[in-house]
Amino acid sequence: MIETGLKDKVVIVTGAAAGIGRATAAAFATEGARVAAWDVNETGADDLVRELAAAGGEAAFQSVNVTDAVAVEAAVADTVGRWGAVDVLVNNAGIVRDGQLVKWKNGDVASTMSDEAFDAVIGVNLKGVFNCTRAVAPAMIRAQRGVILSASSVVGLYGNFGQTNYVATKAGVIGMSRTWARELGRYGIRVNVVAPGFVATEILASMPEKVIEAMVAHTPIGRMGAPSDIAQAYLWLASDAARFVTGAVLSVDGGLVVGT
Repeated sequence: MIETGLKDKVVIVTGAAAGIGRATAAAFATEGARVAAWDVNETGADDLVRELAAAGGEAAFQSVNVTDAVAVEAAVADTVGRWGAVDVLVNNAGIVRDGQLVKWKNGDVASTMSDEAFDAVIGVNLKGVFNCTRAVAPAMIRAQRGVILSASSVVGLYGNFGQTNYVATKAGVIGMSRTWARELGRYGIRVNVVAPGFVATEILASMPEKVIEAMVAHTPIGRMGAPSDIAQAYLWLASDAARFVTGAVLSVDGGLVVGT
């Protein structure tokens, strides 16, 4: 059995109300961590806290919009005030607003990706990661330890049709994280990225069945990922077992990149 060293560690998970974020919060709680679950969706917050406590951890829910730097700073201060530190940050919160850069039909422009769609995704997926990481870094530097983990995607590695905005953010997260690994390593802070493949979450549930079947067909493992698959990757990267791993991008995709 691997000793994770995560018992009583303070972990912030953004986008923790559902999907990968909820599974990640639960995984850390199972290890006895103290979990600050952040989300803009307050529905079921009490149930989430009870679920995390039942899993074995101490938990608190905070309504936080990661695009709001002031709110993020306040939430970090609240977490430090409650538990004395921030040992792990999991930048999981993300949204999609898909659309082609230019959709061409019958010899003319039918539509384009709007400024609103582009800016919304950049705000949450990229600026949100920046806001949260900037806010926790001072506490980690003072403690001379910490782990920062962020969600990229396999599409951030090779692109994807109709996702200019999303791909830009996921590629950007990789670049920022590698920079932070260089900057923060001297303070005992590790910075890594997880790049999930196609995972069975609420977002994919709305896709046509034939699209999902095509995704599975391109995945050598032969199935979609589960939120717990990604959560376990975060858990390992945060643990003492990965104490010499920083600046890395871990693809958790069932071999999707290989099969593409």
